[in-house]
Amino acid sequence: MFMVRSVLLLGCLLLFGIPSFGQVSNIDQKARSIEEKIIQWRRYFHQNPELGNREFKTAEKVAEHLKQLGIEVKTGVAHTGVVGILKGGKAGPVVALRADMDGLPVTERVEVPFKSTVVADYNGQKTGVMHACGHDTHIAILMGVAEVLASMKNELKGTVKFIFQPAEEGAPEGEEGGAKLMVKEGVLENPKVEAIFGLHIDSQIEVGKIAYRPGATMAAVDFFSINVKGKQTHGAYPWSGVDPIVTSSQIVTALQTIVSRNLNLTQAPAVVTIGAINGGIRQNIIPEEVKMIGTIRTFDEGMHSYVHKRVSEISTHIAESAGATANVKIDVLYPVTFNDVALTEKMIGTVQNVAGKENVTLIPAKTGAEDFSYYQQKVPGFFFFLGGKPKGKDVSEAAPHHTPDFFVDESSMVLGVRSLSRLAVDYLEKAK
Repeated sequence: MFMVRSVLLLGCLLLFGIPSFGQVSNIDQKARSIEEKIIQWRRYFHQNPELGNREFKTAEKVAEHLKQLGIEVKTGVAHTGVVGILKGGKAGPVVALRADMDGLPVTERVEVPFKSTVVADYNGQKTGVMHACGHDTHIAILMGVAEVLASMKNELKGTVKFIFQPAEEGAPEGEEGGAKLMVKEGVLENPKVEAIFGLHIDSQIEVGKIAYRPGATMAAVDFFSINVKGKQTHGAYPWSGVDPIVTSSQIVTALQTIVSRNLNLTQAPAVVTIGAINGGIRQNIIPEEVKMIGTIRTFDEGMHSYVHKRVSEISTHIAESAGATANVKIDVLYPVTFNDVALTEKMIGTVQNVAGKENVTLIPAKTGAEDFSYYQQKVPGFFFFLGGKPKGKDVSEAAPHHTPDFFVDESSMVLGVRSLSRLAVDYLEKAK
């Protein structure tokens, strides 16, 4: 009786488009067998980081690997992007998997044998370069997924498109780049992508864990600049001029009332942050101009428009009241990273099966941002977070992303390979 039930269960699984136990076993076994290779790839990228739109060596290594696997390769997409197309042995839809490739203008402090000592020019300034957001792990993980899926090409019911994307952290000044340019250049077409999956390593989540959220997952992000112009004068005679430093201080304080007093935060969170303020050159000189830059994070389109309006109103009116002027410029950077609810519901069982249901957690929305959102504007997408914090380490001691002390445990990556591989295969199996 047990044997009969087992046979019937297996038949049902195959009938309704669930991968066979053999496929699952092969994926997991292959992923684990290449773990050391994945770690070595990651260490190479970590030691040789490149800034956005300058990922030349990174792209070269990725393209070489894909070609060796027999995958069709396109290079030079959105400057340095690489796209691999793996056509399965059976007819079916097209699913895309994405990894970002760029490093950050951060000087590394972590003492590891593969520490980055790279120095580069960033918007006219010399700076250290570091994979301080884990994109090195993303590249290595997707290279591993490509190797796993290429080994079972004949069994695939459709096509897998591997997207290695430059400039997720933003293109250099005066340049286009990132997911927006990838989409503009047709990365989701020829063949047309039906769904897309991506992940992000997280130094605050323990190794072996996966976190996700249906719907709005990461914030829309805008960058803004405010130039306050007054009248320069001697610091001993402030009444002879118009002080843009005092005026700017009032603007900074007042901008915080947008979130605390103007927005209904029970509806959705929001953030308005000034990240830098520069003005003046000497103790006894009141300067003519002060420049400020900052960021806006929102999850709601109505709030998004309203925050823009209030930033401009507050800045210009406070400046006018002081006899100064304020020029406000707001650049819309990324839309909300929105996990398609139906796709998430359809595929979360795969993630739970790979990691163990007890290791997959639902999380609140994050006010960080991701340009994966541009793909999600065109096709249903699912983006999740992969634990990279060493087991047993207190989260308060785990350095956050974008810092010189950022660190992730390399044992996390094989779960990423298994997850993305299984998501691709399961999606193709379930598609009708």
